[in-house]
Amino acid sequence: MSLLTLKDATIRFGGLVAVNKVNFEIETGDLFGLIGPNGAGKTTCFNLITGVYTPTSGHILFNGRPIGGTPPNKIAKLGICRTFQNIRLFGALSCLENVMVGAYLRHRTGLWTALSDIPPAIKETRALKEEAMRLLEVVNLEDVANARSADLSYGSQRRLEIARAMATQPKLLLLDEPAAGMNPQEKAELMETVRRIRDDHQKTVLLIEHDMRFVMGLCEKIVVLDHGEEIASGPPDAIRNDPKVIAAYLGEAV
Repeated sequence: MSLLTLKDATIRFGGLVAVNKVNFEIETGDLFGLIGPNGAGKTTCFNLITGVYTPTSGHILFNGRPIGGTPPNKIAKLGICRTFQNIRLFGALSCLENVMVGAYLRHRTGLWTALSDIPPAIKETRALKEEAMRLLEVVNLEDVANARSADLSYGSQRRLEIARAMATQPKLLLLDEPAAGMNPQEKAELMETVRRIRDDHQKTVLLIEHDMRFVMGLCEKIVVLDHGEEIASGPPDAIRNDPKVIAAYLGEAV
């Protein structure tokens, strides 16, 4: 059974069909890419999967369970978490505190209780800090654990968002343009980080990215959207040489 399945997933906004009968399956352990030119429907697919939008028609299954229209907070508890195109960190909080916020989803102690002096809360907060620090090490930010997230470089803020998403203990991690704004060295380091997340932490990863070198070097399976419709799917080599994909990106006739 696939971890995530989209069957004819469609969403309309009035007369506009933003995503039209998209079909793909993601298996546990996949490094899966969703690509396409601007306006292709990639982020809309993410919003369908994470409950921001409800499909107009079609089905979305997670571990065989229909999740179309499930609220985002319940989607997160089921084991799907995401990052965003626009960074959404708590700028006044430290890196460590930002990751701890993500970890509260999986802990019994509420945020305000954790700030109290009740012994069980103190114990759990200590465990949260240790867990958050381990995740900062995964994304190579342990040296800035106590720095304000707003003071980090753009690339480091991107990696911090990944650590915070990892803190929810997702089965499926959705990364929306994780390499945006990074220089070549940062992108290479991020590529290795995402591989470690899959290999060492047994996470399945679905990502959107415009940097084709990044996608082709990282993802093992790729689906291409154009104007809300799937135009190609397969391994990187097949996608790279597909005439429909070339036309969609370069504007050439097929």
